[in-house]
Amino acid sequence: MITTLLVVVIVLAIAFDYINGFHDAANSIATIVSTKVLTPFMAVLWAAIFNFAAYFYFTDHKVANTIAKTVIEQYITLEVIFAGLVAAISWNLFTWYYGIPSSSSHTLIGGFAGSGMAYALFLGANPIDAINISATMKIISFIVLAPVIGMTISIIITLVIINICRNAKPRVAEKWFKILQLISSAGLSFAHGGNDAQKVMGIIFVAMIAGGAATAGEQMPEWIPLSCYAAISLGTMSGGWKIVKTMGTKITKVTPLEGVSAETAGAVTLGITEHFGIPASTTHTITGSIIGVGVVKRVSAVRWGVTISLLWAWILTIPVSAVLGGITLAIIHYIL
Repeated sequence: MITTLLVVVIVLAIAFDYINGFHDAANSIATIVSTKVLTPFMAVLWAAIFNFAAYFYFTDHKVANTIAKTVIEQYITLEVIFAGLVAAISWNLFTWYYGIPSSSSHTLIGGFAGSGMAYALFLGANPIDAINISATMKIISFIVLAPVIGMTISIIITLVIINICRNAKPRVAEKWFKILQLISSAGLSFAHGGNDAQKVMGIIFVAMIAGGAATAGEQMPEWIPLSCYAAISLGTMSGGWKIVKTMGTKITKVTPLEGVSAETAGAVTLGITEHFGIPASTTHTITGSIIGVGVVKRVSAVRWGVTISLLWAWILTIPVSAVLGGITLAIIHYIL
């Protein structure tokens, strides 16, 4: 049965995916824009194409399943999902406005978890009982692990490339790395689409179950992944220039060689996390990868003041989104 609230929740979820696209566009295009390999317009178009191309490859939906299990089923209602989405969209727009590359993934998870905990409290239960601790700890652990893995891989790739190309003519090498950066950027956009679109897919399917329009265990309708990949791709085409500036220039100056290393490391890291069904943050991953290429030059090449500010945004995203989710549910609860 399709209710008005279910339709509103689905529309909000797809809107979140669109916002995710332009909020996280910087993850895919920051380095390719800062190295002037592509113009900003061509970069977002390039990223959007590969965001959507992931639809044809990522069919197991492991990340979607993890997101769907963040809150225990008995504490999931359409109101809980609605409140979580409102919280996630609010924090995403706030951080986008101020050019803060926070994680859309963790915003969604925090909002959903916070509204679920608030609902448990209204039922007289322990709020912690509403949370799937195993799934949540897996997600939280990758706040640290994703950037560290990205940084480690980018350092290794950069050192390997430097050693292979040590006798190459700088002008010839730069020409080739600009071409290679098209490939590495496409790979990162592909991995970003495959990882991030799935997060909203899980939320929509859970909403359909909670609204009585689907049953647990049945196959996800094909329109859900199709609409999510389309929304995130269209959002990417809208760009997110404030965050592009932070990611592409403020952390460290990036050359085409380093762009290839950072993007390849980010794509590999996201591919690994998707394989294991872990909803890692694209933002955290590529930031760690960019820091890695900066460290190879010298530790002082990384603007650590900017990096520490980003770290605070990462730490605050889940708890702030959770509080917003709980407050939103409380407002709904007392109004209705």
